[in-house]
Amino acid sequence: MTMKKLLTAAIALLVTQVALAGVKIEHWVSPSGARVYFVESRVLPMLDVQVDFAAGSMFDPAGKSGLAALTRAGLDLGAGKLDETAIAEQMADIGANLGGGADTDRASIALRTLSAKDKREPALDILRSVLQSPRFDAAIFEREKARTIASLKEALTRPDSIAGKAFWAAMYPNHPYGKQASPESVATLNRDDLAAFHARYYTAANASITLVGDISRSDAERIAESLAAGLPKGGAATLPAAPAAAQGGLTKLPHPASQAHIYIGLPAIERGNPDYFPLLVGNYTLGGGGFVSRLMKEVRDQRGYAYSVYSYFAPLKQRGPFQIGLQTKRSQAQDAIKVARDVLDGFLKDGPSPDELTAAKANLTGSFPLRLDSNKKLLDNVAAIGFYGLPLDYLDQYQAKVQAVTADQIKQAFARHVRPTELITVTVAAD
Repeated sequence: MTMKKLLTAAIALLVTQVALAGVKIEHWVSPSGARVYFVESRVLPMLDVQVDFAAGSMFDPAGKSGLAALTRAGLDLGAGKLDETAIAEQMADIGANLGGGADTDRASIALRTLSAKDKREPALDILRSVLQSPRFDAAIFEREKARTIASLKEALTRPDSIAGKAFWAAMYPNHPYGKQASPESVATLNRDDLAAFHARYYTAANASITLVGDISRSDAERIAESLAAGLPKGGAATLPAAPAAAQGGLTKLPHPASQAHIYIGLPAIERGNPDYFPLLVGNYTLGGGGFVSRLMKEVRDQRGYAYSVYSYFAPLKQRGPFQIGLQTKRSQAQDAIKVARDVLDGFLKDGPSPDELTAAKANLTGSFPLRLDSNKKLLDNVAAIGFYGLPLDYLDQYQAKVQAVTADQIKQAFARHVRPTELITVTVAAD
């Protein structure tokens, strides 16, 4: 049997084991104060490690939007005794790689390595250095700052980016979720800002460490503590006040593009909210189920207004958005908005039909094992459970919770979280 076939068979076995046996997540707090989540998986000789910090863009200081992202970007561009070239070369030599990034809530550093000790330990040494001793070299900082400013300027020419920024600003006018990096805000940043942000937020008490792979519990404990011990003890990040209810309204921005970009939505739900599963199941029928969703049938199939139209909920640490999105001809924008709003209003009134509810549950439960069919996907899910404080049996209970949702629960959950009078509409390049 070829190596490719062996790997395919091993991955298939992993999917089967996960589906049948569930995911056993072990959890503890390291002596240094970091929260640790561990899944032992012996199917592949791999180890995946991710360290998450509450250090996303919501923690950017006033007037310094972009600092969280630039800090995270600088971590593996020189650390300890290694410059960025040495880090890249040494990781390549042992067949390992670093990943991660920064989003609204968190900054992540991820490592994938072979689990054999002679490969694993050098890779972990580099990860420790990146976490604990980033250089933030002045020349590298200026290079990355210039790249970021250039990227932000380019984004300001694209209608999708313009619409996205305006949408978040309208939904969260007095909350950090609505503050976004601009060429002007990034231009004010200096190397000392990065060092101070790292010292404040990249601390043991603000860290969640996830390990998935071919190691024992004792190895996981040792590795997690070695990653956390060299960090400042610090404290957990302080969250801002919850976002206020949206005021509704229309933001219409001009642009010469031939296609109008349309976003409709509002702040809706935070991670861990008990209404998540009714909203998830209901949204499959509304706009999350691709060609079988009501929005797709009415906006695309019946009227040809858009090639694609979707809706989704994006729960965050605090209330993340519900969003409907589409592109259409400039001249059709207002008609397309009306149809999308009518479809939403009808769903809020009636909820899903029995057949729609059955189809939604079948798809969401049937596709669920594909979310866990690799160590990396399992790592992503367990890291989210750890960072957001979800129940340790969340993955085991997922399919049962989907199956338990009723049409009445969907109607009630949508009524609580999707209020038509509070919907924000943003258009770019609409007539």
